Amino acid sequence: MMENNNINAGIDGQTSNGTPKKVDNDKLRILISDDSRLLRKKLREELENLNCEVTEAANGKEAIMKDLEKEPDGVILDIVMPEVGGIEALQVIREVSPDVPVVMLSSAGTPQKLMQTLKMGAIDFIQKPYTHEQIVKAIESIKRAKAKRAKQKAAEQSQAISETENNLVNVKE
Repeated sequence: MMENNNINAGIDGQTSNGTPKKVDNDKLRILISDDSRLLRKKLREELENLNCEVTEAANGKEAIMKDLEKEPDGVILDIVMPEVGGIEALQVIREVSPDVPVVMLSSAGTPQKLMQTLKMGAIDFIQKPYTHEQIVKAIESIKRAKAKRAKQKAAEQSQAISETENNLVNVKE
């Protein structure tokens, strides 16, 4: 049976009992931002059961800072939060991390907010209370986006290597 040292994680890098967390490079790194501690706890547990490594933020300002610091594979943002709301946080995250997939989560969902966040680059919009199936679908979308980014990066690196090799051949001639 595989041990999960991420449950009840306390200080970053440690479990609640102070032991180091296991690092699993196959895990999706997901940032969740919601002002409800209870929702973050429930969503963390659900995401960890889906083999995700979770970082939490209590508001949009924290989400922006943690996006810059942690470079997550995906972000789940509540729309209505104190200090900086989800729409404002989405705007900044799009500017600094244009490729990171963002899923919006809100109980205050209106068609206008839905359209606004999708136009701003959110990949999905989930109405609270969410279902397990909606979270699974969002994680699958984030996985696909991560794989697409990795494939693009590999193609760019391959092209850069080819260009370098061509330049070297031209220099030798």
